[in-house]
Amino acid sequence: MQFVCDAGGRRTWFRIETEAEAVAESQTMRHAVEKYFRREYEAAAQSYKPTAASYIERDIGLNAHIQRTMPLFLTLREHDGTPLATAMLPPEAKPSDTFRMIIVGPANADPFVSHDDAIQALAKHFGLTLNRERCFPYQNYGV
Repeated sequence: MQFVCDAGGRRTWFRIETEAEAVAESQTMRHAVEKYFRREYEAAAQSYKPTAASYIERDIGLNAHIQRTMPLFLTLREHDGTPLATAMLPPEAKPSDTFRMIIVGPANADPFVSHDDAIQALAKHFGLTLNRERCFPYQNYGV
């Protein structure tokens, strides 16, 4: 995981960078982030166009391309490592009217109830608007 920003109250946002981290997040948080991570990783990898013809040099830029083109998967962690919320933001955290940002808590619970200040720290860090109405997909389902 890669440090993203402090969130106050002994909490920190980290970027989920590998499938193994996404799997662990899904298991601990009891939701399906790993499914979305795999899907987006595969789509980013498939969109890569190598610039070198040589087999050895062909995939040199692959990881950087994936980092640029797939959505950001983030986890909010307590100081002891306990996961508190998971977020999916647009690639490179660039504002987008067409990208559906998602932020959920354990078992897809509403993270805004307990962690709105940490979510707003993330919003400020990236210059995005992250509010419940826009980012919590289950607000009308009583999850």
